[in-house]
Amino acid sequence: MGDAGAALGRLAIGRSKRTKRVGMFEVILTRRKRFGWRWQVCDQSGKIFADGFERSRPSAKYHGERALFFLLSQAYLSNRFAASSED
Repeated sequence: MGDAGAALGRLAIGRSKRTKRVGMFEVILTRRKRFGWRWQVCDQSGKIFADGFERSRPSAKYHGERALFFLLSQAYLSNRFAASSED
C-alpha cells in the first residue's frame, strides 16, 4: 500500500504543475441573537463570495450550500467555455 500511496503522490504533483491551483471554499453559519442565522461562503483567506440571512438554521444551511454549488458550477462552466474557445 505504501507504493500505491507514493504513486498517487507523484500523480498529484504532476497534475498540479499543469493545472491551476484551486482554493477551498466553505459555508459558515453564524447564530444571530434572536434574529436567526447568517450564512457566508468564504475561501481559505476569508474573502466572502456570498452571504445572506435566514430565520432558521436549516434554511440558512440550504441557502449557503446552494450558493456554494452555484459558485462552483459557474467556475466550471467558465473554465469549460474558455478551454473550448482556445481551440
